[in-house]
Amino acid sequence: MGIMAASRPLSRFWEWGKNIVCVGRNYADHVREMRSAVLSEPVLFLKPSTAYAPEGSPILMPAYTRNLHHELELGVVMGKRCRAVPEAAAMDYVGGYALCLDMTARDVQDECKKKGLPWTLAKSFTASCPVSAFVPKEKIPDPHKLKLWLRVNGELRQEGETASMIFSIPYIISYVSKIITLEEGDIILTGTPKGVGPVKENDEIEAGIHGLRQGLTLLPKLECSSMITAHGSLELPGSSNPPTSASRF
Repeated sequence: MGIMAASRPLSRFWEWGKNIVCVGRNYADHVREMRSAVLSEPVLFLKPSTAYAPEGSPILMPAYTRNLHHELELGVVMGKRCRAVPEAAAMDYVGGYALCLDMTARDVQDECKKKGLPWTLAKSFTASCPVSAFVPKEKIPDPHKLKLWLRVNGELRQEGETASMIFSIPYIISYVSKIITLEEGDIILTGTPKGVGPVKENDEIEAGIHGLRQGLTLLPKLECSSMITAHGSLELPGSSNPPTSASRF
């Protein structure tokens, strides 16, 4: 166990964590801005581990979108395995936190919604989940007393308090663990406050968390990557729109 712990530090969860579980519609003000309905249970979707973009890595814009949006979220990193954990014990399984972006191809998501399709194409592409440095659980006594903020080119776009979550973090952990066994190094993105919006080529994104003794910021690089080429394209089933060429933002 000592050797495994040394080779898999939780502080670098993005290198070996398996699951990225995301919660949608968890802030009422964001639900309203998206003209959606508040539901009685969390909306869940997944990202692959290849969606991670740790600090200093580029965000990649898929070739098939022309409307890439930022969504700022608090990520909860699991410190140990849990399955069907009671809500009252859920926080015992938390190892720490990270600031995250759920990059979303909004035009693709809108098309998926119209067709009743999953959001995979809009949410789960490579480098769609920039993450900050890991913050140990001990440094955030109450994750429901934080204020998240995000600026694009110096303009404040998103600012929200985690106290405004519809579903609390213990509830989310308990709910998810009854469906998906959560393992050490997995992360849960807990939803985004209002203010989501588009980013484009050469935009500068800066995000952070107030409420920490030491400031935590996330500064993803916005640059082109050879992983996306001008020849890449993807068309939604039943779509009559031609695919767009690759781009960066």
